[in-house]
Amino acid sequence: MNQQFRDLAAERIGIEAAAVQAVAAVFDDVTDQIIALLYECSGKVFVTGSGTSGTIARRMAHLFSVCGTPSVYIQPSDALHGTMGALREGDVLISISKGGTSDEINTLSKRARERGVTVVALTSDADSELAQLSDYVQVFEVDDQVDPGNLIAMGSTLMHAVWGDCLAVALMRMKGYGWSDVVFTHPLGAVGKRDGLPEALQSMVAPEAN
Repeated sequence: MNQQFRDLAAERIGIEAAAVQAVAAVFDDVTDQIIALLYECSGKVFVTGSGTSGTIARRMAHLFSVCGTPSVYIQPSDALHGTMGALREGDVLISISKGGTSDEINTLSKRARERGVTVVALTSDADSELAQLSDYVQVFEVDDQVDPGNLIAMGSTLMHAVWGDCLAVALMRMKGYGWSDVVFTHPLGAVGKRDGLPEALQSMVAPEAN
């Protein structure tokens, strides 16, 4: 294998691994409030994003549902052509946008709030339009070149993904959503063909909403 590629790959893996590790510093009091919000949500959790963030949003919604928090990905452009009619008071919308300036994300988030939906922003700019119009803002500090050229969404979207993974597992443990529940909704593939179940997850106490 070409050594130049090996060196490039090692550098990129190191940068992106460090970005994922940095998510541990993102968690704060706002995270506790978001977890409480999702735990107590009486409706659905919708997740949205455009481009690569849209791929991460779809993944996040899927894994929330797998782990017992009903969630749906909503494509922002389609939402602004009528799909946002699915949003109702009591729902939560998680809007993912590194810069917080995507017109379709901001328009959807603003209109969602007008329908009584609580909006959670995942962004790197606490002063962005998205941050200003959201109810809760989780800010991600993204180091230089985590995204190549600070243009191509790579490491930053992995940060959003692992943030969602952490919340999905935490909510699963808070709700007592067991492995049998997971297998019931995942009867196909290797998961559904397992002979036994993993050891039960330890329970967690949900934080109180402010």
